Amino acid sequence: QVQLVESGGGLVQAGGSLRLSCAASGRTISSYVMGWFRQAPGKEREFVAAINSSGRITSYAASVKGRFTISRDNAKNTVYLQMNSLKPEDTADYYCAAKYLYIGTNSHEYDYWGQGTQVTVSS
Repeated sequence: QVQLVESGGGLVQAGGSLRLSCAASGRTISSYVMGWFRQAPGKEREFVAAINSSGRITSYAASVKGRFTISRDNAKNTVYLQMNSLKPEDTADYYCAAKYLYIGTNSHEYDYWGQGTQVTVSS
């Protein structure tokens, strides 16, 4: 079992930055694909970014590409999401998730989930 805990959310003005962290425990995440998803009020959960186990391959949603960067530190068992140039439409609860093998963009592919951290971007 992998336990995931997100942190780093908060309130930020449009154009600002936040860095989310996802700390894992229970198992090393070095063999897992790690992903970030988000869910805004009244909307479905959507893919944001993912990174493969080595960190060499990443994938981003079109809406965040060029503004967000996913990274991982397997020695610290932690995954990060650097969010720059934030927009009000980025407001959502952000979730960290883990899966085996290949990068996926569908939330149903992921086996382990954190509880989420709230990000609010004011205009």
